[in-house]
Amino acid sequence: MAESELPKRRGAQAHRLKRLRSAASLPPRGGRANAQVDCGWGRLIFGHTFDSTEALAEALRAEGPEERDIAFYVRDPHVLLASAPQELFLDPSHTFRLDLATYRVAQRRRKGFDIRRLTTREDAEAVNAIYAQRKMVPVAPEFFWNLRDGRTLTVLVAEDKETGAVLGSVMGVDHARAFDDPERGSSLWCLAVSPQAPHAGLGETLVRRLAEHFKARGSAFMDLSVLHDNDQAIGLYEKLGFKRVPVFAVKRRNVINEALYSGPDPAEGLNPYARIIVDEARRRGIHIEVTDAEGGFFRLTHGGRTLRCREALSDLTSAVSLSICDDKRATRRVVERAGVRVPEQLDEDSTDARAAFLKRHGALVVKPARGEQGRGVSVGLITPEDVEAAVDGARALCPDVVVEECFTGEDLRLVVIDYRLVAAALRRPPRIVGDGRATVRDLIETQSRRRAAATDGESRIPLDDETERCLLAAGFALDDIPPEGTEITVRKTANLHTGGTIHDVTDEVHPDLERAAVNAARAIEIPVTGIDLMVKAHDQPDYVFIEANERPGLANHEPQPTAARFIDLLFPLTVPQALREKEHKTP
Repeated sequence: MAESELPKRRGAQAHRLKRLRSAASLPPRGGRANAQVDCGWGRLIFGHTFDSTEALAEALRAEGPEERDIAFYVRDPHVLLASAPQELFLDPSHTFRLDLATYRVAQRRRKGFDIRRLTTREDAEAVNAIYAQRKMVPVAPEFFWNLRDGRTLTVLVAEDKETGAVLGSVMGVDHARAFDDPERGSSLWCLAVSPQAPHAGLGETLVRRLAEHFKARGSAFMDLSVLHDNDQAIGLYEKLGFKRVPVFAVKRRNVINEALYSGPDPAEGLNPYARIIVDEARRRGIHIEVTDAEGGFFRLTHGGRTLRCREALSDLTSAVSLSICDDKRATRRVVERAGVRVPEQLDEDSTDARAAFLKRHGALVVKPARGEQGRGVSVGLITPEDVEAAVDGARALCPDVVVEECFTGEDLRLVVIDYRLVAAALRRPPRIVGDGRATVRDLIETQSRRRAAATDGESRIPLDDETERCLLAAGFALDDIPPEGTEITVRKTANLHTGGTIHDVTDEVHPDLERAAVNAARAIEIPVTGIDLMVKAHDQPDYVFIEANERPGLANHEPQPTAARFIDLLFPLTVPQALREKEHKTP
């Protein structure tokens, strides 16, 4: 090749390289080198600011314990992976970009909640609680607090106007402030909405408000990364105008990321209540054999000891204890003899007796004597017609029906393992909040989808006679459009499987309630149980016993260590040494 041709060839190569970079939607090199931002859950590492693959790999190797670093905008991910194939992996996520120059602000603001910046320690703790519910990496509250006046990171929260509760959060990174980005980019991270939130549109509003924030700052675009199979989130982003771009992220192999690179799950198909136990067992080196994933059955083996389980029910629960819990009438008699307070029940099975019982108490509860997951349970019945309809419905599930007085208050679930309280949570009935546009049916379906997504399909609000009865009592039908801000309780029962929400109160429960739960468990002689009480308030002593569940859903009480205490009971030799020493010192 003639020397005179070299400049032309070099120019052509530079042009092709520029074109390739543009096609890949990667920002050009520029700004500070080796840029990275601490986001609390880990570092956001801007891969395109690194001059060498080796330096980028070293940055990822410096990941801290219990953190999740993300190398974003990696120019040559295949080369980076080849440099450390046992340590790094390509994140199976898509990148989407919103062009802020063409983005249009929403014309109509949703009501019922406000979007504002994180400002208090209580905000930080509430955001962390939502992260825990969504199985996201927690952030130290002090980190949030320290960045409240920062400019690189922006954390927005959605606050319920009525209660002041934080219902959602999103984090944004300003690339210009992070590393003097010549492209003036920004990115969205950690969008999370509480599964207990009653309002529709929280996630969309958080995304929009962050986009408006960066647009006002002069940012050119806002990027985000979303798992390739998260169809619900992808649908939202596409609706808002995000376009997919060929940008890749690389992460370090660790326990947090394990599900993203470890391939097919040997326990695939298990529901959340079985999986939380299996995951804890795997962490301790206990052998797992799934015998029936659909039914939640598995076998655990360690050190010559083998126990069969169905979720939180194990070989350690006797058939007698199981049969006591199975029959609500038997459960009531057993715990009442142990001094646990119980509601009055009707012994006679006749329409006249039920009418007289209703007249004496004013409101009744009807439920099948045998059953679970809230099926066939009707609460707050105040007319003889409703009582008889509820009896017929319960009898369709079980020939024996329980009719008892209705104790007005809140539903408290206490998880007792090895005769110690491990978790306590208020269970509240599902509710919706009108937005002035959607029908009751649409609002219920939206809330039901959110509950299902948060519980792997375990929690849904049924559109059945009981739901219609509760709506009618509130003055609404399924096709009515409730006024904006109107709150409607759509069912009286608070069971998770029928759309109820769970609110942890473990550290606040009154000692008398804890004592009642433990006494009930001892009376039944059951080592693992969920005791349900109706209470005036979780921090007050008034209660009545409702029932005992022989197979409580341990996954409903995170971040309380329910699965850890369950495995402690089954395999005490696997208890961490530090915990053993602590228990030994406890008087």
